[in-house]
Formats: sequence, C-alpha cells, structure tokens
Amino acid sequence: MALELMQVISEKGLVNHKQEPSISDQDLLKLYRTMVLTRQFDDRMMKLQRQGRIGFYLQSLGEEAAHIGAAFALQPQDWIYPSYREPGAAFLRGFPLTKYVSQLIGNANDPIQGRQMPVHFSYREGNFTSVSSPVGTQIPQAVGTAWAAKLLKDPVVVLAFFGEGATSEGDFHVGLNFAGVFKTPAILFCRNNHYAISVPLERQTASESIAIKAKAYGITGVRVDGNDVLAVVKATREAAERGRKGDGATLIEAVTYRRGAHSSSDDPRMYRTDQEVENQTLLDPIARFRKYLEGKKLWNSQSDAELEEEVKSQIIAAVEAAEKFGNPPIESMFEDVFAELTPELKDQQEYLLDHRKRYPRTSEVK
Repeated sequence: MALELMQVISEKGLVNHKQEPSISDQDLLKLYRTMVLTRQFDDRMMKLQRQGRIGFYLQSLGEEAAHIGAAFALQPQDWIYPSYREPGAAFLRGFPLTKYVSQLIGNANDPIQGRQMPVHFSYREGNFTSVSSPVGTQIPQAVGTAWAAKLLKDPVVVLAFFGEGATSEGDFHVGLNFAGVFKTPAILFCRNNHYAISVPLERQTASESIAIKAKAYGITGVRVDGNDVLAVVKATREAAERGRKGDGATLIEAVTYRRGAHSSSDDPRMYRTDQEVENQTLLDPIARFRKYLEGKKLWNSQSDAELEEEVKSQIIAAVEAAEKFGNPPIESMFEDVFAELTPELKDQQEYLLDHRKRYPRTSEVK
C-alpha cells in the first residue's frame, strides 16, 4: 500500500480513467494557469535576484504539480503550513503577486513589514501560515492545529508541506507520532524531490520509501507521482476526506524532482550531473498536464501562447508596482508583538524616534 505509486497520467501521457478525479473543465484550466504562473514567476524572481533587486530566492521548478495539486484538493477553511517551495498554493488561494514581490523586497507594502527572510511569506486571508527557516518545525505545528480543530469539532483539515530531508528531523517523528495517537485531521505532505540541499535521498533514509514510514505511526501512507497533478489531487482529496470523517492523519509522499538549485545561493553542479537533470526534464509536470488538456480539447498552442503573454504581463506589472514602495516605517519594528506596547518598548520607541529627530540621515534632510 505504501509502496505503490499512484498515477493518473503516465509519463507517456496515457490516462488511467478509473483513477481520474472529478474536476470541472474550468478548474482544470485554473490548475494549469496556476502552474504556468508559478513557473514564470519563479523564473522572473531568480532574474531579479541576479540583478540585485531582491536578496534571495528559492524556486519550485519541476515541483509545481505537487504543491498546487495538493492545495487545490482542500477546502477554503483548511489550513496550510508551507515549507519553502509552495508559492503556487498561495497563488491558488488568491495571494496577490504584488504582495509577494513586496515581501521579497521587504518594503512598506510587505504584510510582514520586512521582518522575515525573503521567500518566507505568509497569507493570513488564505489560511496560509508563515514559512519558517528551521527544517521540519511546521510538522508538529500543523498537527497541533489539526488537534485543536478536532477538539473544537471544526470540520477543518490541516496540510503541512515538507521535503524528504525533514523526515530526518525529530519534528517529523514527534508530529507523526502525535497525529497517529490522537487521530488528528492532518495531511503530512512530503515533497520527495530527492535532494535536501546537496544531500541525496539515499543519505536520508534506508526505508523503501518515505510513505512506508506511516505504518509505524499507525496512519495511512500514500505514495503518489508528484509530477502528475491529477494524481496529487486525488491522493490529497482522499486524505482530506479521511481527516474530516475522523479517520485520522495521512502521510503523502509525492515523488518529484528539484530541477533548479536549492536556492539562489546554491550551485547544484557541485553534487549532481547535468545529465541527471536533463533526464528529469523529460518528466516535466506542466508538459504532461498540457498534453492531457489538449486531449480533452481544452487547450492548444494558441491558448498556450496567449497564457504565456498574459502571465508575463501580470508579473511585470506586479514587479513595477512593488518597486514603487519605500521602506517600512522604522516605528513598525515595535508593532505586532503585543496588543499594547509594554513600558519597556514604549521607552525604546521614544528613544529611537527622538534619536532620529535629532540626528536625521543625510538622505532625509530637507
């Protein structure tokens, strides 16, 4: 059960209609558009980083089907605890592009007011929590949120994204053990992209798969083709249904591949070959899904060209809008910590504002 790879669309484009999830034509196109938007956005942001216009970036190149398909399978009230590579899940829930670019810059339009690292965004309106740098900490947090939903009898499931490297962390054991014991409505979604920065999968585990680990915790384990967006939708929908019915948590292993670098600070040529990456390019999730849509007469080359231009325009407009904002006001560093400032923080704030008044920076002198 935990070893069989769930597929709807094979690598050659063949469709298993018995496994095909029910999705409207409109939503199929929404899925595809979000995948294309995510890839183009990733490409443009990496170029901005190389130009020095943002400081840091992480791509999800080749992994779009895994996180977008999983997010699509949820309900709006469900919560998402992201890892590093799930921008498409936020876009699917309505996260504005300008807000995301602003977060990468850390400007006054950034909802986090420049307090987080770039690419560590959050989207409260979409029940999308903040990305966190420490590996795996989101797993027990998500399970705890799912436990709270169960205690409140709230029909909510909670999805946590993480990479296969996080399964080597204690947080993985803690989270899955608690989820198993208390039957929390949690979906533990492992994007097995085969590399934790430079450490390959075989150095992370001796198990036959990640999904088989679910058996030890008494929860359901599923192994799915992470480059097949329809298979991911099906697996995540079924996991959400189990959670809502009170049947407990599910560990999903989505087998995919990180085609890009770990981050804008990484050079993957130091630990893998170009041929390895080229072989994985042939399994591209967007190309596979596009072939499926073409077979259903929902898409063609003209549609694709029009979408490429539409998405390109949206991204350019978002960047132009975001770069017009200045820095966050300095007093914002005292906000969002307590409902009311403590006496100590008030003293610090007054001191800082007085200091800046008496010693303005040259660029601020009028």
